[in-house]
Amino acid sequence: MARPVTLFTGQWADLPLEQMAKLTAQFGYDGIELACWGDHFEVDKALTQDDYCSKKRALLESHGLQCHAISAHLVGQAVLDNIDARHKLILPDYVWGDGNPAGVNHRAAEELKQTARAAKKFGVGVVNGFTGSSIWHLLYSFPPVSSAMVEDGFKLLAERFNPILDVFGECGVKFALEVHPTEIAFDLYSAEKALEALDYREEFGFNFDPSHLIWQGVDPVEFIRAFPDRIYHVHVKDAIQTLNGRSGILCSHLNFGDPRRGWDFRSPGRGGVNFEEIIRALNAINYQGPLSIEWEDSGMNREFGAAEACRFTKNMNFSPSDRAFDAAFDE
Repeated sequence: MARPVTLFTGQWADLPLEQMAKLTAQFGYDGIELACWGDHFEVDKALTQDDYCSKKRALLESHGLQCHAISAHLVGQAVLDNIDARHKLILPDYVWGDGNPAGVNHRAAEELKQTARAAKKFGVGVVNGFTGSSIWHLLYSFPPVSSAMVEDGFKLLAERFNPILDVFGECGVKFALEVHPTEIAFDLYSAEKALEALDYREEFGFNFDPSHLIWQGVDPVEFIRAFPDRIYHVHVKDAIQTLNGRSGILCSHLNFGDPRRGWDFRSPGRGGVNFEEIIRALNAINYQGPLSIEWEDSGMNREFGAAEACRFTKNMNFSPSDRAFDAAFDE
């Protein structure tokens, strides 16, 4: 199965795209998943400059790189979130504006619509991203959280995302939510609830990333089996629990890379994710899209890690069998 192995540029946005594309090719990747920040893919320019998309494609093609998806995680986060000072760090100035929370939510939603239009112009069919969540802070039910408070969060998802998804539908582009802590869907059951809230419309599916599931104790393979028709894109990323009797799964306000944490991200193949079973599950649902490496490992040089991760993923990217192993005994 010729699934392309691509590299997500979100963690490399400090580099200009020309340099990033050259590195991605040198690492051995088939393609690249462009983040909508830095100069990697600028939504406003894609829509206002006639030759922006064609020049971007030409740059990638000059390095032999495909592109099947762009990613709008940062802007998507601000659609449902309760806005505070943190969001200024991740949003374009024209989305942050004066920082008034309602205005930020509105401008983020409009930017996500524009991202769908830009994706269509660029010729990709998937926009990966986040939704944010107005109810993430209610995760632990004390002070007591009523069911109505949780339901209101999913109603807000429908209220704000249905108009966004209308534009995605008009453009023939799918939105793939990366199921992730701080999003409206962060595990299997909340993902089910998000689909239900949006009436299972086809424009909304998932960017499957096993790293965010495994440390929670959720089997990533079960997520694939639960949503076989909603896996619109795949991130290859690893994580590991490092619980030692002193650390906790909530990580004690310790940032990524701190050895005292109870879990952390690892380069693919160096954590706890069973990629063998994930590839088998993806084969079972006939997923033929990219395997896009989102490289995050605070304890490893990123260029070494990105090259190694490419080799690892290509080695794991096997096709399903086209015949039963005991077919020779059939009459």
